[in-house]
Amino acid sequence: MSLNLTEKKAVVAEVSAQIAQAQAVVLAEYRGMGVANMTVLRAEARKAGVYLRVLKNTLVRRAVEGTPFAVLANEMVGPLVFGISTDPVAAAKVLNNFAKTNDKFVIKAGAVPNQLMDVAGVQALAST
Repeated sequence: MSLNLTEKKAVVAEVSAQIAQAQAVVLAEYRGMGVANMTVLRAEARKAGVYLRVLKNTLVRRAVEGTPFAVLANEMVGPLVFGISTDPVAAAKVLNNFAKTNDKFVIKAGAVPNQLMDVAGVQALAST
């Protein structure tokens, strides 16, 4: 289902608003995940106050352009779910805990303002 230009602008604006208040962003690949598992993840994210969405990478690249999270742009490849939180630990914790019990859910990268984190960095942040 493709979006028209107006819908794309709305998505970029919504994500930009989330990024503007974010203290952490985590990217994870969800290839092969079932709907039931994703529903569980969304519920956990909601409880923790994490904005969680599957989005087109190009739209998120536009949203992070010129922000402290622009360092993530090169990591946005493949089918990704984006976890964005105002609590610097919440997104990392929710996605990392979910990845422990779902082998098809793979954390790819994360960032705190102006600092890119690899998988080990996201796991370290989640354990704080």
